[in-house]
Amino acid sequence: MAQRQIPGTTLFDGEQARKGYALNKMCFSFNEKRNRDAFAQDEAAYCARYGLNEEQRHAIETRNVLGLLAAGGNVYYLAKFAGILGLDVQDLGAAQTGMSKDEFKAMLLAHRGN
Repeated sequence: MAQRQIPGTTLFDGEQARKGYALNKMCFSFNEKRNRDAFAQDEAAYCARYGLNEEQRHAIETRNVLGLLAAGGNVYYLAKFAGILGLDVQDLGAAQTGMSKDEFKAMLLAHRGN
């Protein structure tokens, strides 16, 4: 079966899962407050603890959520990182689609029940 291409979207498949394992593991750790605090105290050391690669570290440093997706991040794990930044999953969806958050929410509501 051919892979369906969706413009502007990074397909999270097995290859991306392997690529993003360390990043997603780190983001999962943010479920615990002590880990969020440790990250806030020394981001570079926290990223090093999980073995993030250069692409992932750069995307974390620059708060580039789309870059994190391209670096193997799973949106559900990245939501934990986004929460640290005061963002939610709708902010992530808006970034992926190139819409404002309000436009993205309106699109979701328009497709509700379809």
